[in-house]
Amino acid sequence: MLGCGGGGVGLRYRLTLATGLVECLCFAGVVFGWASLVFVLKTDGYFTDLCVNRTTGPNSTVETDCSGQDEQFSLVFTVTSFMNNFLTLPNGFIFDRFGTMATRLLGICLYTTGTLMVAFSSSALSMLLFPALSFIAVGGILFLITNIQVGNLFGSHRSTIITLYNGAFDSSSAIFLIIKVMYEGGVSLRSSFLILSVCSVIHLLRTFFLMPNTHIPYPLPEGFTYGVSPGKSNSYNVEEIEKTQETGMTSEGEGLAETDDMPLQPDDGQQSEDSGKVASFRSCVQSWFFLWHLVWLSVMQLRHYLFIGTLNPMLNRLADNDSALVSQYTNAFAFTQLCGVLCAPWNGLIMDRHKGKPLAPGETDKEADLRSSSLSLFLTSLQCLLFSICASSPLLPLQYLTFILQVLNRSFLYGGNAAFISMAFPGVHFGKLYGLVMSLSAVVSLLQYPCFALVKGALGGDPFYVNIALTLLTLLAFIHPINIFYHCRKLTNQREDMAGGAAITLAEAKM
Repeated sequence: MLGCGGGGVGLRYRLTLATGLVECLCFAGVVFGWASLVFVLKTDGYFTDLCVNRTTGPNSTVETDCSGQDEQFSLVFTVTSFMNNFLTLPNGFIFDRFGTMATRLLGICLYTTGTLMVAFSSSALSMLLFPALSFIAVGGILFLITNIQVGNLFGSHRSTIITLYNGAFDSSSAIFLIIKVMYEGGVSLRSSFLILSVCSVIHLLRTFFLMPNTHIPYPLPEGFTYGVSPGKSNSYNVEEIEKTQETGMTSEGEGLAETDDMPLQPDDGQQSEDSGKVASFRSCVQSWFFLWHLVWLSVMQLRHYLFIGTLNPMLNRLADNDSALVSQYTNAFAFTQLCGVLCAPWNGLIMDRHKGKPLAPGETDKEADLRSSSLSLFLTSLQCLLFSICASSPLLPLQYLTFILQVLNRSFLYGGNAAFISMAFPGVHFGKLYGLVMSLSAVVSLLQYPCFALVKGALGGDPFYVNIALTLLTLLAFIHPINIFYHCRKLTNQREDMAGGAAITLAEAKM
């Protein structure tokens, strides 16, 4: 069902969903449209002091070498993408500890500061791009973190909504394409970013009227309300709800629920905590599921970040520095990003495909969720492998297919990441675990800059060997879904063995 409670409550749920979708679609992930913004920034003369004139050829032809400018733009994106992920860890702790309102107010302050800094920057103040884009990125990820919990309002469609929001986050990168088109139509960069700054009023109104002060629990209590309203809002403790849910699962599963309650321990057959208690944050972090999920996210994210950060110089190289052709492909890439919001729900539907169907005898909801997620994680890994192969090709027309595979894989990657953490671990730790996995993957993503320096230096601008190495690295992502598949298969065999043993005992008793 799509909501709980009366008509007024259901309407508020739907308004929260719709406005959250708009927020993620238009603001949260704009920094990943970096390739479009770079085109504008180059035209405005940012970092032009790094361009040098070189004399080449027998006729002493003077050519302008702007590789230093490209490297600086790549560094801006590297720092921005790192801050976007690394600061998700402290932001996750803030969200878990202080709740939705405090987290969103912090995000609004950072986002507004960042857009104002870009608005009042110039070619003489190019270095402002480093803090400005970082503030926008961190503010945007805070919008996403606080919106992910909206999926809890819609029980059986929870994973679909989580992936939908992540897809909208990806599609918001097309906002920089809109800014690029407006710029070519005569609207200045300053005007565009001032408009984004003024839109912070919308975020404030949504924070106070359509979001909870603390968190949205899962499962959702009957008649759950939030936001400013004439009546008194109910107060809910997410940790107490988690404990109640885990206790119920343990009593129903007769021991098997204990195995599934802590499916992430190095020894899947043992439970380190007393029955009925929510798994500790430490035990979740030390689990094999968390480790392989981190590897799964990190290797694919590195591939995407290096592709986005080096897209402009790559297109310049393949198009022989034809600016019109580069603009055409840049626009095509940005347009495909709009499809992220359309692709992401497919992943959610894959994860939610078992909802509404009867569980096997002794099977828990969490086990069913994990079993359903293995296919999603495998398809995401396969998409990344195909995307990396196409991105490694020096054929310019093939990059249209690369763009399609990139947006499809990116929407599956981040939606699947959030959905898996929400279903495999206790909800009370979601903010911290989501933040930790994003922060650790951010450390891995720093490898993109030495990769770019390697291409520019030792490889003479040809990224072929680096692309091959990254393609081979993406094979590590397949370990995660295979591990989950065998874990769920082990639990199924345990249930069948227990059922068979019980049947034999009953037969012997009758004899």
